[in-house]
Amino acid sequence: MNMPSIPGYTMGTSLVAASPMSDADFEVLKLTVLLGADDLVHLRRAGDILEDQVEAVLDVWYGFVGGHPHLLKYFSNADGQPNAEYLAAVRRRFAQWIRDTCAANYDRSWLDYQYEIGLRHTRLKKNRTDGVRSASDVIHMRYVVAFIVPLTVTMKPFLANKGHEADSVERMHQAWFKAVTLTAALWSQAFAPAQDF
Repeated sequence: MNMPSIPGYTMGTSLVAASPMSDADFEVLKLTVLLGADDLVHLRRAGDILEDQVEAVLDVWYGFVGGHPHLLKYFSNADGQPNAEYLAAVRRRFAQWIRDTCAANYDRSWLDYQYEIGLRHTRLKKNRTDGVRSASDVIHMRYVVAFIVPLTVTMKPFLANKGHEADSVERMHQAWFKAVTLTAALWSQAFAPAQDF
């Protein structure tokens, strides 16, 4: 997987916190969300389809966030005004996350980076990557979980944009749904006491 030069994007380096999840528990979690080898094939196909649509996907997602003040506040300054630089920096990492979700081997390196991303939603690391002082020092876990829905339902039209058969689009969409659910579960680990996760 390519390691892009995106500020704050450090997958595969020592700057990433190591996930405390064991490899065995990670395998069981993948089984639980029904993510299998066939899904990885469909995710690769989705990645090819999405490559030239990533910015359009982000436009939809950012429109959703921007249209809901309770979400936009996480990317706003203390005065309530959106922080354009912060939004742009997060957008670059979000674009890479789309690519990585489709291309990942779902291995230890990917697992560790998901834990790092989870930490960046908590009070331990929120705002630090970009050195900002936003209106919130945490992205509440409820939105990490709830975002499974908009990140999934908005993706299907993009997957259908290249004329693939409906069955193929559905398989890609189901693989995406599984991957997003797995990601949200892993990001949630940073919020929970180890014995409860």
